[in-house]
Amino acid sequence: MLVSILLSGVRALIEYLSAHVLTCLVPAFFIAGAISSMVKKEIILKYFGPSANKVLSYAIASVAGTVLAVCSCTILPLFSGIYSLGAGIGPATTFLYSGPAINLLAIIYSARLLGIELGIARAIGAVGFSIVIGLIMSSIFEKKRTKDAEKVKFSPVADPKTPSKNPAAVLLFFADLVGILIFGAWGQWLIVTGLLVLLVIVLKIWFTKNEILSWLAATYQFVLLILPWLLVGVFAAGIIREFLPPEVIRTWVGGNALRSNFIASVAGSLMYFATLTEVPILRAFLDLGMGRGPALALLLAGPALSLPNMLVIRSIMGTKRALVYITLVVAMSTFIGMLFGIFVF
Repeated sequence: MLVSILLSGVRALIEYLSAHVLTCLVPAFFIAGAISSMVKKEIILKYFGPSANKVLSYAIASVAGTVLAVCSCTILPLFSGIYSLGAGIGPATTFLYSGPAINLLAIIYSARLLGIELGIARAIGAVGFSIVIGLIMSSIFEKKRTKDAEKVKFSPVADPKTPSKNPAAVLLFFADLVGILIFGAWGQWLIVTGLLVLLVIVLKIWFTKNEILSWLAATYQFVLLILPWLLVGVFAAGIIREFLPPEVIRTWVGGNALRSNFIASVAGSLMYFATLTEVPILRAFLDLGMGRGPALALLLAGPALSLPNMLVIRSIMGTKRALVYITLVVAMSTFIGMLFGIFVF
């Protein structure tokens, strides 16, 4: 029995490392390192800081994930990058939730495989309550970070990490990295190869050796911060699946009762879903009698949370902030799932 349990964790690790690290996490780490080492803190604070225009800040954060086909774990380095530079906890957590929940490919796939109603509900629910979650997190925790941001804002010392170069070169650099992340996740290896060649050219022409080393050092720091917790969480999630097979979930998530929606939200928040994998899994659950309300609840909680994701969020934000964020995701997924089940079906 013990051997079987451990093997389940090992299999989950092997599957994760082989399927997601190279195509998703590695590019995300390099993007996070670039944000940390090359983006001015003033820019982050302008659009995501506590003193930023709230409408613009939350609007950008809530839809930024539409072009990023990322999972709940791949979004973590990107979140850590903007959060460590002083982004307000409200917009940062809005981005943290909406990034994996609202990507365009997942929305389209959900609508085609699960039905147009669930696809639309997923899109509206993800954008809407990502903003609500961000606003609640901001109202609870933003006071201290506002003071820190003001210190950065009025500091006469220039940000030493920022490269003094043509902004177009920096924009091309980031666009190239994002392109590698997106097309790598889609398995477009010919395009990825071309983008890697372009990246080398961009670095050689416009970036100094010190800037490149600073970028690589920042990337390495994010790897040290995030990857160990991520691997522990993936291993633990594999063990949990051994104890909690899909048959058990199907037994408890039929209909549209509060219990069914809550169980679907909790189960989704604990399970790890690679990008888009939640859709065919849910299709199978629906065919076996899962309620459509609980299905939406799982769709809203699952892509945004996982056990590995929770562990890393705690290491970045601290235990209290992480617990509040996780509770909000589960509670609101349950609530919206119930509303969907009551008023739509």
